[in-house]
Amino acid sequence: MGNRIPEETIEAIRRGVDIVDVIGEYVQLKKQGRNYFGLCPFHGEKTPSFSVSPEKQIFHCFGCGAGGNAFTFLMDIEGIPFVEAAKRLAAKAGVDLSAYVLDSRGDDGGRAGEAKTMVEAHTLLKRFYHHLLVHTKEGQAALDYLQARGWTRETIDRFEIGYAPDVPDAAVKLLESRSFPLVLMETAGLLVKKEDGRYVDRFRNRIMFPIHDHRGETVGFSGRLLGDGQPKYMNSPETPIFRKGTLLYFFHEARVPIRKRQEALLVEGFADVISAVQAGVDYAVATMGTSLTEEQARILRRHAETVTICYDGDSAGTEAAWRAAEQLSAFGCRVKVASLPDGLDPDEYIRTCGADRFAEEIAAARPLMAFKMDRLRRGKNLQEEGDRLRYIEEALREISKLSSPVEKDYYMRELADEFSLSLSALYEQLSRSKQERPKPQVNNGGKPSQPALTKRLLPAFQNAERLLLAHMMRSRDVALIVQEQVGGRFNIEEHRALAAYIYAFYEEGHEADPGALMSRLPDELRTLASELSLLLVAEDVSERELADCIRHVLNRPKWLMLKEKEQEKTEAERRKDFLTAARIAKEMIEMKKMLSSS
Repeated sequence: MGNRIPEETIEAIRRGVDIVDVIGEYVQLKKQGRNYFGLCPFHGEKTPSFSVSPEKQIFHCFGCGAGGNAFTFLMDIEGIPFVEAAKRLAAKAGVDLSAYVLDSRGDDGGRAGEAKTMVEAHTLLKRFYHHLLVHTKEGQAALDYLQARGWTRETIDRFEIGYAPDVPDAAVKLLESRSFPLVLMETAGLLVKKEDGRYVDRFRNRIMFPIHDHRGETVGFSGRLLGDGQPKYMNSPETPIFRKGTLLYFFHEARVPIRKRQEALLVEGFADVISAVQAGVDYAVATMGTSLTEEQARILRRHAETVTICYDGDSAGTEAAWRAAEQLSAFGCRVKVASLPDGLDPDEYIRTCGADRFAEEIAAARPLMAFKMDRLRRGKNLQEEGDRLRYIEEALREISKLSSPVEKDYYMRELADEFSLSLSALYEQLSRSKQERPKPQVNNGGKPSQPALTKRLLPAFQNAERLLLAHMMRSRDVALIVQEQVGGRFNIEEHRALAAYIYAFYEEGHEADPGALMSRLPDELRTLASELSLLLVAEDVSERELADCIRHVLNRPKWLMLKEKEQEKTEAERRKDFLTAARIAKEMIEMKKMLSSS
């Protein structure tokens, strides 16, 4: 058994998967012409600049420059080494890697191995806790509690809910018996070390809700105390495998229905998700008990056009919904808000009013602006002039943030009709408010600017080198011609390096294949290569165009020498050394003649 994946096996994996399918699990892609486009998963943006080529099996972001093939995409998006990416793609491609002893730790000093051990420990305890809940007398009280609140056995099994017994060392003994290092288990957040050096369980007498990362691996727990005491809920601490600001509860299963519907339901707690899913809303996810983070908002936007927020109906829940909505809107989501009556949270509402009524509330969710206007009314007496004017000012401030002219006009007219104001007066006030506020930097679409590819005016020689490299990646014959006539005389160091890799690629006997070439490039060249491979160039380059590009590349050093001569001539004239200046001028004339004739 080997410990390295052979080149031909890597090639079989690459050809056995479609990069559109691989990236499509993370990014919402839409076909435009030959390629697919979507929002880049590596930086925040509202306008799609992320391109995937099924023909070349590569991707490139024209905003941040990220690029590569299916292997590099998985490595970058998941933060995993090459071997782990190869394993996952091999499973999709149906390629058997069992003949190889693969170590996915790479050169990370064993950190990936430790993370794997932590995940294995969490998985073991998840099964242990679930078994105690559903099959033992110790867990009967917890099981009765869960079923009394309306969760079926099928739901309990689906979410793998468990019970941590009220003893200090149940997890310690189990982990120790399976040879898990207790020091590492403390780092993983499963155990606590006492002052006397003993290890005890972090979770005791608690109903256990496993937390999965977006790949479905168990990375943490949330434990609800059974009975009286504090804290009522205890969550896993931040660990190398559990960063709650980057995860959404149940996303590993909700991802597919979210993408199918192009809509996600965002709730606050684990119980809200579980009750919503049992009620048939399988596209529900929750934050980890904190405010929605930028990373969580970015994840939702990559997978859905619309996010419906359904937080607790009390004042705190309404404020949290507003903040989450602002965050999601900033990432380009269409946001709706479902407001539940009587201060109920989704879990309570479903238990009180039933699944059908909950589905009706979600279907009746209002656009974000309607929710904001209703929220702005609270605490104001609109019969009183001061409150009325304050409400109009605040409403105008929010309306001004709308990017859709139609939506903006709709709410302006609604405001004008309600208070018998002229539309022109409201627009004038809106215009004044904009002038008074500092203007955010915007792009042509009127949206907050994001990293984007500007159309660069490059020198002729640089454009020529880029075109040559683009054609070389597409054609073995072009690469051979350039190798003979230019070799390593590209003027830009990055271009010289990429050319060397292209020459070597063809010398190894490969045919033109940008995706295969990408696998052999170091990280610092991958962005350039992915960008050039997606340049819109003719399939066949003419001999004249090729010769013209080569001429620009080879003449660049001569033009630089000509500039040096110009400086020497100027310096000679400054010294009043006119004889030297005349000689240099004659040399310059000869050089220009040679350049014009070449």
